[in-house]
Amino acid sequence: MQLKIFTAFTVVLLLPACAKKPEGQSVAIVNGEEITAPQLNAALASAQAVPGANKDQARARALQGLIDRTLLEQQARSEGIDKSPAFLEKQRQMNQELLINMLAQRLGGTAQLPSDQEVTQFEASHPQMFAKREMWTLEEIRFHMPPSGPILQQIDATKSLQALEDVLKANHIDYTPASGRIDSAVVPQDLYGKIVTLPADEPFVVPVGEDAVASVITARDPQPVATDQARSLAIAAIRRQQTASLLKGRLKTLRQSAKIEYQTGYAPPKS
Repeated sequence: MQLKIFTAFTVVLLLPACAKKPEGQSVAIVNGEEITAPQLNAALASAQAVPGANKDQARARALQGLIDRTLLEQQARSEGIDKSPAFLEKQRQMNQELLINMLAQRLGGTAQLPSDQEVTQFEASHPQMFAKREMWTLEEIRFHMPPSGPILQQIDATKSLQALEDVLKANHIDYTPASGRIDSAVVPQDLYGKIVTLPADEPFVVPVGEDAVASVITARDPQPVATDQARSLAIAAIRRQQTASLLKGRLKTLRQSAKIEYQTGYAPPKS
């Protein structure tokens, strides 16, 4: 009798699990898989809302998008893609990146807010981000960077894009002319310091993998940051620097205590 009662009780417990309904936090069920209100809210938050758009219509579009993604995910799983080596490696990389980013956020949360003096000093030492921020129009040449030697010395000696182009032609090095625009706020501090000291027509060269891009600023459009915005931007930039420093320090400690073994031929060269 006890066994029969237990079996019947188990069946009663299982029935609700087999008959899911979209209620409570569940806004839709797709082939038995729930889409929750938090998922929908996250999708709405990440979508670029059109000013004046109907909220109900926006929510409906977001939900249909989640349903489409769920159906495609289910199809991928049914084809065994989630078990493939390529998927598992990509998933490992994404998990690693997410964990590192969240560790960085946690470390950054322990840093003290910068003082007013630190913020003022940061703004003064990074004028390209604040008072002297500009949009630069660039004339560029992209080319394959030769190894150190006479050709590289010739390239280093050029004082204009035309002179650089002549050197590349003479040495049969392929190159691609281009143009572009860049916000001075994203230019690294050390590079900005070099650029502002160059004569007007002299190019600055930035390595890009095995290539290099030589650029000349042909126009400057001043776009200084308003005083009321500068402080919040400076604080955010300082916090990023603090986080990077804390992460670097933590990594140094971890390397000192870690046991790392290399296969023959893979160890870094001894300094």
